[in-house]
Amino acid sequence: MQKLHPRAVWLFFVSSFFRWLFLAIILGIWTVTAVSEISDDISLMGYIGWIIAFVCVFAGLLYVWARLTYRFYFYELREDGFRQELGVITKKYVTIPYDRIQNVDIYRGLLARMLGLSALNIQTAGASAQVSRSGIFGSSAEGILPGLSHEDAEKLRDELIRRAKGSRNQGL
Repeated sequence: MQKLHPRAVWLFFVSSFFRWLFLAIILGIWTVTAVSEISDDISLMGYIGWIIAFVCVFAGLLYVWARLTYRFYFYELREDGFRQELGVITKKYVTIPYDRIQNVDIYRGLLARMLGLSALNIQTAGASAQVSRSGIFGSSAEGILPGLSHEDAEKLRDELIRRAKGSRNQGL
């Protein structure tokens, strides 16, 4: 079993932080409002201080979650296919047979590039259509492996393509 690059922790943390920041601010405001109803001594600076403290605690919890996500994220190239294991509370085990692999892409978003990381997207034959974030139906990668160094992503892509071609040639 292989692990992601250690900087993947920061990829998980920053992406989840910005995903949950709005909710954290709303909860912080709600908490401060509830505290201010109990005590009338809260000034504007005290109010802002409470919100900042709440967001910092929230960020700390997200960092712990990112570390756990990294700790329980594994992948390996097996004889029968690419295997991925992930999940902190609920586990997900994905095995993609080499003969179903159609395409392997490397994706590098802005945050991943800043961290020197890449994501590997494994597209398969017969992958189900899914609704994307924009609400449009389309195919998505069945296997996504975030947080790899760019060099490791290229090596893994080349190896997956080689094995996929080999397994299709054996089936002929």
